Amino acid sequence: MKPYFYLSVFVVITFFTSCNKVENNIFVSNVNELTEALKSVKAGDDIVLKNGTYKDINIKFIGEGTEGNPITLSAETPGEVFIEGESSLEISGNYLKVDGLFFRNGHSPKTNVIAFRTSKKEVANHSTVSNCVILDFNNLQRDQDNLWVQFYGKHNELSNCYLAGKTNGGPTVRVDLKGNQSIRNYHKIINNHFGPRPRKGGARGETIQLGSSFTSMSPSNTTIANNLFEECNGEVEIISSKTNFNIIKNNVFYKSEGSVVTRHGNYVTVDGNYFIGDGVNDQFGGIRIINTGHWVINNLFYKIKGKNFRSPIAIMNGIPKSPLNRYNQVTDVVVAYNTFVDSDSPFQFGVGTNIAQAAVLPKSEIRSARPLRTEVVNNVIYNSVGDKNPIIEHDKADGVTFKSNVIDNNKVEFPQKDGLVAMKLSLTDIGSNLSFPLSGFSDVEPYIGFDFEKITEDLLGNSRSKNNQIGAILASENINLNILDKSKYGTDWYSNEVEKKDPVTHNVTNADELVSKLKAAESGDIINLNDGAYAISKSLIINKSITIQSNNKSEILYSGDENTPALQLQPYGKLVLKNIKLKGTNTQYAFASLKENMSNHFGLEVIDSEISNFNYALKVFKQSFSEEITFTNTAILNCENGLELSEETNDRGDYNTEFLTIDNCTFNNVKQNVIDYYRGGYDESTIGGNLLVTNSTFTNCGASEKNRILINHRGIVNVNINNNVFKNNKVKLVALLWGAKNNSHSNNTVTNSGIIKTEENLKQKLMY
Repeated sequence: MKPYFYLSVFVVITFFTSCNKVENNIFVSNVNELTEALKSVKAGDDIVLKNGTYKDINIKFIGEGTEGNPITLSAETPGEVFIEGESSLEISGNYLKVDGLFFRNGHSPKTNVIAFRTSKKEVANHSTVSNCVILDFNNLQRDQDNLWVQFYGKHNELSNCYLAGKTNGGPTVRVDLKGNQSIRNYHKIINNHFGPRPRKGGARGETIQLGSSFTSMSPSNTTIANNLFEECNGEVEIISSKTNFNIIKNNVFYKSEGSVVTRHGNYVTVDGNYFIGDGVNDQFGGIRIINTGHWVINNLFYKIKGKNFRSPIAIMNGIPKSPLNRYNQVTDVVVAYNTFVDSDSPFQFGVGTNIAQAAVLPKSEIRSARPLRTEVVNNVIYNSVGDKNPIIEHDKADGVTFKSNVIDNNKVEFPQKDGLVAMKLSLTDIGSNLSFPLSGFSDVEPYIGFDFEKITEDLLGNSRSKNNQIGAILASENINLNILDKSKYGTDWYSNEVEKKDPVTHNVTNADELVSKLKAAESGDIINLNDGAYAISKSLIINKSITIQSNNKSEILYSGDENTPALQLQPYGKLVLKNIKLKGTNTQYAFASLKENMSNHFGLEVIDSEISNFNYALKVFKQSFSEEITFTNTAILNCENGLELSEETNDRGDYNTEFLTIDNCTFNNVKQNVIDYYRGGYDESTIGGNLLVTNSTFTNCGASEKNRILINHRGIVNVNINNNVFKNNKVKLVALLWGAKNNSHSNNTVTNSGIIKTEENLKQKLMY
């Protein structure tokens, strides 16, 4: 067991008769000096960590500063003090500040990396963590859930920080309200840059979570403001609000696959935020509304193509008499003064209705309670390409007041609805590559509802007192936004902008060169095999982005031990294998992840290749995840097992890859697990994975398959099996599709291979 150093600050408060600020810098360069320094600090002291690496330390920062004389723990040079290994930071007391630390190359041995408490009773108040970075500081196993920043106490702040790369379960940041010391907390999460969070492959991947189901009746009064959320793709919820009276204001959600969700709790204000997509990706979402009393006002939705749960505005059905951890009915909600530009079906009502699944779900799970006393008014829609369904009613929207909304649908007809008027509008460039309709609807009389006089400003902070036109931005000249300038968010010393470099091609002529040059290559490089055969007896390690290719299908002949992979896919390992013949001796794996400690994702793309004579063509172990696995123009021959991604059997909605694509491939004499891709548990908010099998041929496969199904994809939400040939496969079913989800098949030729069957309501184990 590694030794840990528990560092405590015990501060005796000195009472001053004057209000003069006390400053005392105490420089430390190692753990022992830090320990000694912390024993005698007082209000106004600044403990300065000299530049360097501090490894395997668990810091307990306990102290009593004052508003005028806080106690500070800071880096000598921000960004030059590295916290690594198994390390964490806990804070309790009053008026404490942490500044300039860089958490990297490790993980926390605790349930959090930074916590605003040191015990259940000892919490922090009026304390700040700022100008810090947490990067890829992941637990070794994906199922080892933890938090990177965990709030307790009151009036605490996370500001001007950069957090990115969380791959294991658990929100990046969570506000906890357990105990009166943490209720009505008025925390602030402001001016941060939440960088890319990769897809997790299941639930429990939020970027920010405010409370939990079982504290959802408590007031939190947390503010999330002026942050940049960039490619926050962990799961369907980017921000999950589960408490009352929170404010989500003036944030930018840029190319993030998910939504702001009022999951539990009531009276959340979502005001003046930017949701920016690319007009293509249908995973980029907006705001999903559940529960009571929310105000969604002054927001801009730009090229958001999300569907259903991820639609620009998704107003859900609830469960009658819902328990705290499910879906309460939407009531008394205001959605007003928002603008939508080139965003598909911006208003969707009754999202999540599942009455059709009543046969396989308990009554307590049926979402049949439609929104009541909800006002959707004074909104503007502009579509440069017309939308045939700008409004979708998954269930009747008879409890919604729909007034004073306008649309320019580029002359495309749509179902008429009272309260949505077609008009001709034009766009104005407002900066940050955004264009926006600012005028053309001044004659539309805004709907005035109860308390609407409190909507005093537009998205840009302009007063509505004299001009209260509909839409998010009042008509104005010379608007020039710079909301995508990353220097406005996060630290002043770290940037996630990486200069692109051209890949280096390493030509190899023998097996020894293959091993040595693969090891020496940098991420993004290409290993080019000259014509011939390459005999290897130990796994090739893939721990960076690398391409291995040849011109004339050079062979890699693997003779390693049984149950070892020819190519071992480690954390950060992203492999493109192109135009290669890969052959084993029937007992090994062609490709496999690590059995444990997959602390980060891998990736695999196989093109124009041939895989033969392996026990498994692909073996993905539990707690391993790849965002994309693709086989194109490839033959998989004479293998005991094909592509197995079925070890996530915890039935919590987890799965091993987001996208599994098989295109124009040949499977011949693969005896079992031809394609085995599993997601377990009835988690309706997990809307993946994705399986595409197209233009491929399966012959003499599945002879040893115990369940007699050729392609297994139980629980996968999006499945498309089309234009394939299935011939002489000794199975009962080619596939069992889940009719209630997005499972489909078309134009397949099936000969002596059973049938493709659809089961409308596939029974799933409930997660809740």
